[in-house]
Amino acid sequence: MKRESLSFQFENEMIWEDLGAGVKRQIMAYNDSLMMVKVQFEKGAVGAVHTHPHTQATYVVSGAFEFTNNGESKIVKAGDGLYIKPDASHGCVCLEAGTLIDTFSPIREDFINK
Repeated sequence: MKRESLSFQFENEMIWEDLGAGVKRQIMAYNDSLMMVKVQFEKGAVGAVHTHPHTQATYVVSGAFEFTNNGESKIVKAGDGLYIKPDASHGCVCLEAGTLIDTFSPIREDFINK
């Protein structure tokens, strides 16, 4: 199936999905092979450790996070990034309220098929 977002995404027109416990996300640009998602965390919010078959790259827009990626933990801040291999165990704790941009390949069907 061919899936595709609109060519432009305007923050004030996009829906925030409340994931609970101080985390919310906006689905941004995507097609069948790529997806970009904005995720906001309140201080202390947790991105539970999990795995998925997608390749993921994450950019830290603001805030500070302690990320565990494939058994290694590091603190990342605005301007930093991560590469997460398919099926790697990963998660984070938000140390300072902030925003991440997550990109996935291929698309996270589970994010849009609800």
